[in-house]
Amino acid sequence: MKRGLFILCCLIWSLSAVAQIRLGQSRYASPRAVNILELNYSKPQKFRIAEIKAVGLATLDEVAIISLSGLKVDDRIDVPGDAISNALKKLWGQGIIGDVKILVTKIEGDDIYLLLDLTERPRFSRVEFNGINKTQEGELRDKVNIRGRVVRDDVLNTAKRNIEKYYMDKGFLNTDVKIFQDRDTTLPNSVKLRFDINTNSKVKINEIQFYGNEEIADRALKGKMKKTKEYARVSIFKDAYSRLTDANLESATNSLRYTEPASKEDFTSYIHKNFKLNFLNGSKYIPKEYRNDKDNVINFYNSKGYRDAKIIADSVYNFSSDKINIDLNVEEGRKYFYRNITFTGNYIHPSSVLLAKLGIQKGDVYDKEKLQKRLNYDPQKGDDVSSLYQDDGYLFFNIDPVEINVVGDSIDMEMRIFEGPQVTVNSVNIKGNERTSDHVVMREIRILPGQKFNRSLLVRTIRELSTLGYFDPEKINPDLRPNFENATVDITFELEERPNDQIELSGGWGGFYGFVGTVGLSFNNFSIRNIGNFDKWDPLPVGDGQKLSLRVQANGRTFQNYSISLTEPWFGGKKPNALSFSLNHSVQRQVDFRNPGVINDDAGFFKITGVTVGLAKRVTWPDDYFSISNSLQFQNYEFNQFGTSFGLSYPTGTSKSITFNTTVARNNVDNNIYPRLGSNIILGINITPPYATLNDNITSESPDREKYAWLEYHKWMFDASFYTPIFGSSKWVASARAHMGFLGSYGNKIGIIPLERFVMGGDGMTFNNFALGQEIIGLRGYENQSITPGRDTRGTINPDPYGGVVYNKYVMEIRFLVSPNPSATIFLLGFAEAGNNWGDYKDFNPYDLKKSAGFGARIFMPAFGLLGVDWGYGFDPIPGERTASGPQFHFTIGQQFR
Repeated sequence: MKRGLFILCCLIWSLSAVAQIRLGQSRYASPRAVNILELNYSKPQKFRIAEIKAVGLATLDEVAIISLSGLKVDDRIDVPGDAISNALKKLWGQGIIGDVKILVTKIEGDDIYLLLDLTERPRFSRVEFNGINKTQEGELRDKVNIRGRVVRDDVLNTAKRNIEKYYMDKGFLNTDVKIFQDRDTTLPNSVKLRFDINTNSKVKINEIQFYGNEEIADRALKGKMKKTKEYARVSIFKDAYSRLTDANLESATNSLRYTEPASKEDFTSYIHKNFKLNFLNGSKYIPKEYRNDKDNVINFYNSKGYRDAKIIADSVYNFSSDKINIDLNVEEGRKYFYRNITFTGNYIHPSSVLLAKLGIQKGDVYDKEKLQKRLNYDPQKGDDVSSLYQDDGYLFFNIDPVEINVVGDSIDMEMRIFEGPQVTVNSVNIKGNERTSDHVVMREIRILPGQKFNRSLLVRTIRELSTLGYFDPEKINPDLRPNFENATVDITFELEERPNDQIELSGGWGGFYGFVGTVGLSFNNFSIRNIGNFDKWDPLPVGDGQKLSLRVQANGRTFQNYSISLTEPWFGGKKPNALSFSLNHSVQRQVDFRNPGVINDDAGFFKITGVTVGLAKRVTWPDDYFSISNSLQFQNYEFNQFGTSFGLSYPTGTSKSITFNTTVARNNVDNNIYPRLGSNIILGINITPPYATLNDNITSESPDREKYAWLEYHKWMFDASFYTPIFGSSKWVASARAHMGFLGSYGNKIGIIPLERFVMGGDGMTFNNFALGQEIIGLRGYENQSITPGRDTRGTINPDPYGGVVYNKYVMEIRFLVSPNPSATIFLLGFAEAGNNWGDYKDFNPYDLKKSAGFGARIFMPAFGLLGVDWGYGFDPIPGERTASGPQFHFTIGQQFR
């Protein structure tokens, strides 16, 4: 039996060798080829390879292929033997050969001549896509990068999977991909590849159902699933209608008549199932995001004290051809609480100090997320346990919370601390500032070489670099390279510059009034020093952080404004003292309807020419977020048949003013474009000398031309904005703002002047009548200037001046960040605001407010600044009207603070 088995194995081995090596006569053999019978297959013979050749190659190199086989001239091999078998395996393993044979063309003594008879696999010459748009095609070409590769099944399968995954990430779960191969006659041994793609309908999530959750409601758990959302719908009435049409009217009536009242839980469940308004969140199923959202659900349970909570089962199944359902079975476990909290390894700070900094007491709900924040980094408070050490140089500080005992629903925690050495900053470097000079970046860095490491200063530096506007805030990365042995750290701030110069272009034809438009240029990283260095022109000299603004604005023939300003934020180069200088000239004209094509100043005009010099500085008290700015302004007001429009008794004349302005501000917002955290509070005071009050020749009975030759007033402006993230997401932000203004006089001799008053209503960007000599205050939901005392008397001789002397306004916004891309930052908002404007202090009533609400969108593009559109509904009538203001559209350019 054993002998027979041995003979059978030898026979199979011999046949295999014959299949691999064809000896004797062949199409490549010489006429004196060795006969097959002259070799003894039962006894392998040793030969020296005298020659190796390869045939059948179209694009591959013969020498390279022979080298890949592992066979070399002068090698001694056994025939039959492992050398030939291994050569076949190596060539096949390259994946570039379709067929391979090793032939013996000649044998002379112990010399053997080998021939590799090969067939190359074809290669992909080009890839085509059918059934998709050009944008998708461009993105898929990067994911299906197989041009020039060998045609193999695994390559095709990988490409197909990448296409399916691409569309799965977009919510197309049923994408059908078919692959077609055609011979490419333009290239040798090449194949054209075509993908026919049918995405079918996007698959939405119909319903997410939780089972086993007794302590936390479905709605709360679904809210923690950030990327896995049910599709928005309102199907309450549709569901009720379907119930009536599915049965006859009589049975439906009886059912309604005798059905018991629904419980509160049933009613809530019904509303929650059929009333979903999550329009801002797309509904699509992405496996990776679904896995993350399951983790978010468990983390939410952990934050409520359910440390043992887990999802024991879940299923995703079809509800219809384009919708799926998701079921999750939850095991909540019991709710836990902290009992004893102890610290070990702490030598610098006593346990009582660390426990107070931790902010967690015995009996508090066990919350892993809060525990980690209070131990390591709490972005909202910033005074966690780690900050106590790392702000004092202990960069290597580490704290590890360990559960040492669990009794019933109580947990004992031990905080194991490693304090490490106190670290000194060895070097601070910057990288990525190609346009901005090093000194402009370095002067904003708060953490410096030679200092002890300080985490708070590191975070503050990131904020300061973000608010410069020169760099992408999302890409600022402090690279820390600590050295434990030397107790030092090297810090490199990795930056990515973004365009921050802005151009404002708008224009159109105003018919009778002529051209209407604005041209504005703001160079926010200007450099006077580099004017002579043309290598630093882009398109003007850049790099020193100076700001140059040029603006020309026209509203046909009725209004023009020309302004230029220059700001040096570090005047002197040593301290952040901002020196600014600006010139402004504005003119507003009455239109001569008899000669509409001619600018005729005799028809009436109002001109203001002004020059301003200012100096601002940062201060360190009460904290270093404060700044104080002072400026001195001279303005010349010139009227020609225009003064009566403001309530002046004379139509033609001039007025002048010298105004000293002081502004105290505190700004600690984290981002100027889309603030998520912090506040911005500003108090400004404008004061003029009391010319008329000190002049005994001027009395209350003096003509207006004398009383207002030099304007005297004091104006107080207060603006406060607060930002905080909501819903546990950095994309959702609540913004609360308050704005107030007061215009006063130095006595009753001349009273409050008719200029510099408040004009309220609309978008806050009035460019038409009465835009000069006034403070424009926006109030969405109402027409421009509609909430302004004296509005109905414009253009008439009337003792009542045009504009208010006191106003207040309150705004509440909920914002949602759609895109943080620095080239086009987009966010949506919903708002409710209220405000009013009074022409006399005796009429002031802070509760008498004009209310409105609505929604809008903002887009920030570096070249154009912040652009916005709002739809607002005014709930109250404007002065002189009886009906509500109603809906209004508003368009804005730039940040609207008032």
